[in-house]
Amino acid sequence: MSFRADGQTALDWAASYLEGVRERPVLSGVRPGDIRALLPGSPPEQAEPFAAVLRDLDELLLPGVTHWNHPRFFAYFATTGSEPGILAELLTAALNVNAMVWSTSPAATELEQLVVDWLAQLLGLPRDWHGHIEDTASTSTIAALAAARTLRPGGAVYASEHANFSVEKAANLVGLEYRTVPVDDEFRMRTDVDLSDATAVVATVGTTSTTSVDPVPALVEACERGGAWLHVDAAYAGAAAVCPEHRWALEGCDRADSLVFNPHKWLFTPMDCSVLWSRKPEALHAAFAASPDYLRSEEDALNLKDYGPALGRRFRALKLWAVLRCHGRGGLQALVRGHVRLAALFETWVASDPNWELAAPRPFSTVCFRHRSADNEELVRRANATGELFVATTKLRDEPVIRLAIGNAQTTEDDVRRAWEVLRESAG
Repeated sequence: MSFRADGQTALDWAASYLEGVRERPVLSGVRPGDIRALLPGSPPEQAEPFAAVLRDLDELLLPGVTHWNHPRFFAYFATTGSEPGILAELLTAALNVNAMVWSTSPAATELEQLVVDWLAQLLGLPRDWHGHIEDTASTSTIAALAAARTLRPGGAVYASEHANFSVEKAANLVGLEYRTVPVDDEFRMRTDVDLSDATAVVATVGTTSTTSVDPVPALVEACERGGAWLHVDAAYAGAAAVCPEHRWALEGCDRADSLVFNPHKWLFTPMDCSVLWSRKPEALHAAFAASPDYLRSEEDALNLKDYGPALGRRFRALKLWAVLRCHGRGGLQALVRGHVRLAALFETWVASDPNWELAAPRPFSTVCFRHRSADNEELVRRANATGELFVATTKLRDEPVIRLAIGNAQTTEDDVRRAWEVLRESAG
């Protein structure tokens, strides 16, 4: 294998893929087992050239890829693995460090602390909080609830009925009862609920279904009265706070006990990268710190493995550093504002068509809507089958609703307009 030659070929492949991804069907059309059936059942006896890997990637695997980096991927929360982050992932793999403790890679630990501080500045969050990077919000929420349990074991976790399913999973994993709270007319968590037995309350800034913002200031007051831990899930909508006009969404979050935000959602960083902050790092430390003999050192330094579930820790800070440097505050703001503008434009199209209706308020870049008479789930199946877009459904008040989430850096007004055309055509 020639690393330089094969590396150039791989880089050319990646560049060509990104340049041509708009022409590919967004959603894979294969059936379960199709890809596995095309692949050898046993590993090769002899070494194969890297060119064979790329050939099979093109011919065998790509038909089974749903293209999350496609500009008309509008399902769930649209994402972008931007070029600086992609290149930094290559460098991360080349360095191949494990940032378990400070001494196993001082630069990884200290750069992680720097980029978390940069991000706090960009979002207007307190700079004196402890922050570190986990893989996903699922893991960050597990860490937060484990910390809450050290202070108040045995109670329940309360969250909106529209909270992400990862909150319920996290509560189950740390052995706490999970209880859902009804929402108001704007799909925000209600606050007229008895929280006296709460170990933790999870407020969501940008719920998964509607991107509604739970009333964090009121929940802060309730948690402070009852002694519960308040964790804020801002995994998606936290990115909006890079723009001062959207910073209202984080009002009260400076008084929360922890907050999670995923740069891999709407801050153009490749999967996976989730930042967890806490103003009570001692509780995280109590939940996770351990010092076996083989990891003890004489340095008085921060060991990030003591603040989360993982011992092995990738150098995720490098790609976030690259994304923040190569976009800058102004570049990030321009992209976020552009997505919000496109969502507002799409919203006007829906509102002006008598056959369609809006289903929820739109605070950010996700629009919830439905056709008034069609089977909306079947409509989405037909639209996605065209390969021209990928949207998903949710249920609001037991009715199917279509979600169009804009978040890819390459999405244009033409892409959004074409999505609207396909949806209208699919309605019949």
